[in-house]
Amino acid sequence: MSDTQERTGWAGWGVFAGIVLIIAGAFDALLGLTAILAPAEKFIAAGDAYLLLFNVAGWGWWHLIIGLALVLVGIFVLRGATWARVIAIILVAINAISQLALLGVQPWWSLAVLALDVVVIYALTVHGKELKS
Repeated sequence: MSDTQERTGWAGWGVFAGIVLIIAGAFDALLGLTAILAPAEKFIAAGDAYLLLFNVAGWGWWHLIIGLALVLVGIFVLRGATWARVIAIILVAINAISQLALLGVQPWWSLAVLALDVVVIYALTVHGKELKS
């Protein structure tokens, strides 16, 4: 018997997760650059039941760093690195939590990103082993 695993049809989930990591990271990095280069110093969003105030440049740097890390880790996930799957799950969980803070400001975008984050975590935890060659 050999120790190699056969690739199954589920390997597509891992490839999907890697591609979504790269795309989401690029969008996060662009969001971060936009926030850093924007002239506004503070962002205030008010509703009937909430008031949200945060430093735009601070969030910009946060999203730029997370975005670049997601792109880098996404590349290594596509190459089948086991450590990249673990780091990707951690980064995607952090990204999902940071999207919760933006839920009151951009609800549809935040919900879409949260849904993709959940799918990526599912793909990497359940079907990530099929990526190893």
